Amino acid sequence: MEPALKVFYKEKVVAHLKQKLGVTNPHQIPQIEKVVVNCSVGKQADRKQAVEDAMNDVQLITGQKAVVTKSKKAISNFKLREGEPLGVKVTLRGRIMWEFLERLMKMALPVVRDFRGVSPKAFDGKGNYTLGITDQSIFPEIEIDKIKRQLGFDVCIVTSATTDDAGRDLLRALGMPFRDHKPAAAATPQGDAAAA
Repeated sequence: MEPALKVFYKEKVVAHLKQKLGVTNPHQIPQIEKVVVNCSVGKQADRKQAVEDAMNDVQLITGQKAVVTKSKKAISNFKLREGEPLGVKVTLRGRIMWEFLERLMKMALPVVRDFRGVSPKAFDGKGNYTLGITDQSIFPEIEIDKIKRQLGFDVCIVTSATTDDAGRDLLRALGMPFRDHKPAAAATPQGDAAAA
């Protein structure tokens, strides 16, 4: 059985993007290729234990075993040796990717305190979107009583879109809660007159 978000993409989003982007070839319609979840433990005294905790949490959240990332070179100012563990990462594809995206957009992000939407500007120029999450407790898989340390991580959504606008249209059609930018009142002529 296919994930609900993938079925929604095939049945509704593809037709919507085909019409909006004016594309005739179905292979030109943007799609999500993979999702990379990256978590760094930073500068902590018990770094090995922190990496282990991060690995367990990321594995719970994504449903896939994480890989430990290690430093490529030694940096004395950061008291960092070559080959020392820094964090964990996991690359999601296929069914697990679709299920994770659905949980992220429909269950985790709306739980964030004072949530007004995610930034629509965090694209890299090639249609890929990166989202920073500061607390792992927003995911329903994490039990708040068992959290040993607060972990933040990056979620990078890699798409086949060639432009940021196409990538934004794809994610918006899938249900990513982007915040709408509205001009500030002070920037309008009426706002300037009111301030004077």
